[in-house]
Amino acid sequence: MINKFFFAHGFLTGARQNYARKYKIPIDTMDLDYKVIADEDAPTPDDGVFVLGMYMEGCKWDPQAFSVAESDPKVLFTSCPMIHFIPLKAADKVMKGVFEMPLYLTMERKGILATTGHSTNFVGLINLPSEKASGHWTKRGAALICALND
Repeated sequence: MINKFFFAHGFLTGARQNYARKYKIPIDTMDLDYKVIADEDAPTPDDGVFVLGMYMEGCKWDPQAFSVAESDPKVLFTSCPMIHFIPLKAADKVMKGVFEMPLYLTMERKGILATTGHSTNFVGLINLPSEKASGHWTKRGAALICALND
């Protein structure tokens, strides 16, 4: 579960580094792609990592349509399905039919730039299938959150 890690950026960089070394690809030409995994008991992937434990705000996951959907009334957060973070060459990344949903460590949605060059809160953009334009979800403040305030 990504929300249990102290330094999520390092964890995701490690996943890319393992792939780059395995296939002898320069790491600066790589990126991550994302695939929602319906079965939480799926076997461990050969490449990349499965991430479970995130929350969705401003939207929900529709398992029938297999895409991001409108939140239910009066429901602020829902559990995000398991996502396969897949390392690949940046040139091979497909950007059609997806919403680049921001992933934050906390609900605060702001952070400062750490000495590592990473934000203290923003992790990255996660591409999730969507039948609606990105602007639709941006106006709703749709985001993934690693840890909710209790």
